[in-house]
Amino acid sequence: MATHTIRVEPIGAEIQCREDQTVLDACLREGIWLPHACTHGTCGTCKAQILDGDVDLGDASPYALLDSEREEGAALICVAQPRGDVVVEGEVDVDEGVGVHPVRDFTGRVEVLDEIAPDVRRLVLALDRPMEFNPGQYVLLEVPGGHQRPYSIASTPADGKVIELHLKRSENGKATDGWVFSTLAVGDEVALSGPYGRFSFRPLRTQPILLLGSGTGLAPLKSMVQHIAENGGGHQVTLYHGVATKDDLYDREFFEDLAQQHDWFTYRPALSREEWQGRSGRVPALLAEDYPKAGGHVAYICGSPAMVEDTMKALMKARLFPRDIYREDFFDSADRAAGANVVRSPLIRR
Repeated sequence: MATHTIRVEPIGAEIQCREDQTVLDACLREGIWLPHACTHGTCGTCKAQILDGDVDLGDASPYALLDSEREEGAALICVAQPRGDVVVEGEVDVDEGVGVHPVRDFTGRVEVLDEIAPDVRRLVLALDRPMEFNPGQYVLLEVPGGHQRPYSIASTPADGKVIELHLKRSENGKATDGWVFSTLAVGDEVALSGPYGRFSFRPLRTQPILLLGSGTGLAPLKSMVQHIAENGGGHQVTLYHGVATKDDLYDREFFEDLAQQHDWFTYRPALSREEWQGRSGRVPALLAEDYPKAGGHVAYICGSPAMVEDTMKALMKARLFPRDIYREDFFDSADRAAGANVVRSPLIRR
């Protein structure tokens, strides 16, 4: 397999990249942290300018990379592969206090595969070696048939040899219907790589924290909460978790117990399609009720693109500005077909 040199400007770093490897993957494995989110050509976060050389643009969504942008030399480097030596202009930006962990390959053995809610399973993997990561980051699972799927890590870096993932079943999904919910079993080996993503806990930010998740968007937020607890608190944290019905409200006892034990943590679950003894409604609406003024906080949002977008609007209406908001959108094939695109503002962190 041919290998080519990738030069990353403006830092002038040069790395090697195989023709069957994406530009982003080669950079991340060398510790060059370029913006990225979905890693499969849907969101547009990794969009970069190819200053010299040729790349195969791969399976880049036409909604995330417009024809006019392609003509001007832009590429989504999470799916772009080199066809010669390449010079790429990337935004190398790492927040102070946030670790940079090069992407590595791992083998995990399935220790736990439990149903924790309708169509949601908890997958716990014992890795062949510890993974270093920041709370909030994700891994790519190697799915039978040569596919990869991203899943956020719900556990903490304290024991990097064991990671917890929350997987929601998608109808006819290659990773879920076709594997995790059908043939995968305790004791099986799973190949994966990581860590990925810039959506992660910023430990040097001391403002009160709003964690806002829907469905399995809880996973990276759980990692953050546990990490704060393991390190002695130090932040005031409010967690919103929105789901459709009471049966979907997984890990409720864990968070209720944590809230009873620590005065720095508040847990606010909500149901959108069922009446119960707790609060009902979508997270953005409940947030607007509780925080007509949200200035002075820092927020982390994770869920479907629609939930994230609506929550962003609620926060900004409450005078919390993009520099204080971090977001992670969970995309699936339906979002891709609909042309979902999370790129709204260059100030919004991911």
